[in-house]
Amino acid sequence: MKLEGGCYCRAVRYVAEGEPLLRGQCHCRECQYITGGGPNLFIAMPVDGFRYTQGTAKPFKRSDLARPVTREFCPDCGTHLMTRSVALPAIIVKVGTLDDPSVFGRPDAAIFTIDKQQFHLIADGVPTYERRPG
Repeated sequence: MKLEGGCYCRAVRYVAEGEPLLRGQCHCRECQYITGGGPNLFIAMPVDGFRYTQGTAKPFKRSDLARPVTREFCPDCGTHLMTRSVALPAIIVKVGTLDDPSVFGRPDAAIFTIDKQQFHLIADGVPTYERRPG
């Protein structure tokens, strides 16, 4: 699979190639900050298949956490493009940044439901996990 996408202002573009490792819906509190309150829809893609094709993203990592993720944003418009995690050997691509978000389909799992807000919706039949799947 080849995914292409970029930021809102079109200054930063990327390609992510390979077989998706997970199509997810994350409800963790950190993702709620990034999305403006909703769950975060993502596709986990192989690290070696990801590259920026235009522009340079700005990384951000919290210094107060033991194992923080690195979130990468457009330095101009602020769009959150992707996340890198030491706990997961994948690039977490944000569905809203894809040129064709419909390739997402539906999530394989809803994760970190321990932080789920009552206004977050999970489709019937989607497996849920309080944290990460086993």
